[in-house]
Amino acid sequence: MSPKDPCNLARTFAAKPDTLSLPKKRGPKPRAIVEFPQPLVLEWVDPPTFPEAFALHLERHGDSCHHLHRAVIASGEAFDRKTFHNWKIGKRLPATLQSFEVLGRVEQRYRLPADYFRDKLIAAAKAPRGHRFTNIADSERRRMAWHLPDDLDQRPDAERAEIIDWVRTVIVSGATDYRRYQAESLRHRYGLRFPPLDGVDCGAWDDAVLYPKVNGLRTPPRLIREVKDLIQFKTSTLSAIGSKRAGVWGDETVAQKVEHLGLLFGAMTADPTSPIGGRGVPSDSLTLGLLVLPSVWDWYLTWRETKRGFYTNWEVNMLAFGLALTRRETGWLRQRPAIAFDLAVIDGLVSDDDLARARIDWDGICDQAHDHCLRRAKEIQRVARVHRDPFEPILAILETDRPLASYRLITAEIAARIPDGRRYPKAAAEVVRGMLMLRMGLHLGVRQKNLRQLLLCPRGNTPRSERQLETLKRGELRWNVRETKWEVLIPSNAFKNANSSFFGGQPFRLLLPDLDGLYPHIDAYIAQHRPILLAAAEDPCTFFVKTVKRTSRDAAYDSATFYEAWRLIIQRYGIYNPYTKRGAIAGLLPHGPHNVRDVLATHILKTTGSFEQASYAIQDTPEMVALHYGRFLPQDKAALAARILNEVWETG
Repeated sequence: MSPKDPCNLARTFAAKPDTLSLPKKRGPKPRAIVEFPQPLVLEWVDPPTFPEAFALHLERHGDSCHHLHRAVIASGEAFDRKTFHNWKIGKRLPATLQSFEVLGRVEQRYRLPADYFRDKLIAAAKAPRGHRFTNIADSERRRMAWHLPDDLDQRPDAERAEIIDWVRTVIVSGATDYRRYQAESLRHRYGLRFPPLDGVDCGAWDDAVLYPKVNGLRTPPRLIREVKDLIQFKTSTLSAIGSKRAGVWGDETVAQKVEHLGLLFGAMTADPTSPIGGRGVPSDSLTLGLLVLPSVWDWYLTWRETKRGFYTNWEVNMLAFGLALTRRETGWLRQRPAIAFDLAVIDGLVSDDDLARARIDWDGICDQAHDHCLRRAKEIQRVARVHRDPFEPILAILETDRPLASYRLITAEIAARIPDGRRYPKAAAEVVRGMLMLRMGLHLGVRQKNLRQLLLCPRGNTPRSERQLETLKRGELRWNVRETKWEVLIPSNAFKNANSSFFGGQPFRLLLPDLDGLYPHIDAYIAQHRPILLAAAEDPCTFFVKTVKRTSRDAAYDSATFYEAWRLIIQRYGIYNPYTKRGAIAGLLPHGPHNVRDVLATHILKTTGSFEQASYAIQDTPEMVALHYGRFLPQDKAALAARILNEVWETG
């Protein structure tokens, strides 16, 4: 038979079909896939990290990364087999929802508890990626991702909507009426922007092009010059010759007054047909001289009442500002009669008769404005309501028997979730900074300003003298060599209530206790985390510094950024999330650093029943504590006294 004969070849292959099969692969055959392999080792020590735990259970069950991939990844599923190897050696960590779903399959294969591997990754630096959102802006998506459960996409549509609404309402917005009002206001900004306050004395206010527009409108130069003159009048060390004033403004007061003036004039210039519903006054007609006219005040008060729905003490405080401007002898407007010639006719607000009277009888029109503001302030005080209850966000804590112990749960939650500093150095630095914000606030009980402006003197450096700190009006964290403890020294003139009897002209001095790992965290923050946050930016010498990014090179906190940093920590670690099972306290709402003082005062008040002792914790007077915190005084005072007396019988 010739091998080249086609007929013979056909008969041969028909008789021996196996001769056309592919050559067999060399080496051992692949292991058969067993759904639940038996462990080779029954006793094992649970490793603390994810890579170690993943490698251990691979070895316990005799799996290679390749075999595990064949066992848990379906054919055609997009999941790189090298991923398991990278997890095993710690080169990569699971960070997507798909990765977490695959981890669940591995846990099921090895018969491990649910979320065994996920718990090893509990201190993640970022929110998991991969949620499928619809009709949600990217900015909101980034804020919400941290607070959503991993299996959100697998849940029914109704449940998904319920979860997203809860996160929006409770965590992002804050769930209070005031927070909803504030969020709505932020969507339609209208306040005029003035140049930076630190440029008042260096000429920045003389250039009207260096600051941004709001709704296409830039603050007119004349108004800028007037506000600049007002600030210098109220802040200069010596008043100008021929001028009289009552009191001096600090930096915080200046910032507040400038903001309030921006809101007033921004409302006046806003388009009446816009959501803001302003007055539509031409920008070149804006001047502080308008504040001597009762018609202007009444329009603004009515506008605010319509916008909010009722009057608050905010309007009363604004009227007090008008009283100060028009007060006899010391009012800034009273001593600026030339400003009357800057007034212009505004339909419905300023008439020709108003202009004529202002230019002829400036004192008389100032008297009229002063009387009008005084009368309106009394009328509004009778009907003013509280819009922002400062205790509402933390009522879940204040209503417990030991508020400080409850709030401390937040710091414990943070400490348990600090990311790996070797893998996520910046994220770890930010979390440690947030934890120290809360810890320092709880130990010091000072206001936000004093906490964020606290200077740092590292170990081995010479601390600033008390006189230097008085000049700076700031406190300092320094190492006390004699006591071998961290010490905080704040001069009395740095406090808002510097003239309070609590200080008596003496500085505030406190040795921080080395409790619950405070000192190691401070040392690690100063040596490792703080330089990472600063990057290459100039050091502001404060203990707390912002995360320096390419878009912002200033590392110093201001009141707004410090508040947001505190609020973010509470959102992520303080509020218990029933859908992710993360967070410390159920019923808590986002809040700022000032609420820590409420926690301290209420804790001592509930423990001792003493307004005086509670005042010591927040550097205030018993009268102020009784005014603000009296509602939390224990009702059963006899039981409080009995508990203190019974301790003698219990301890002997």
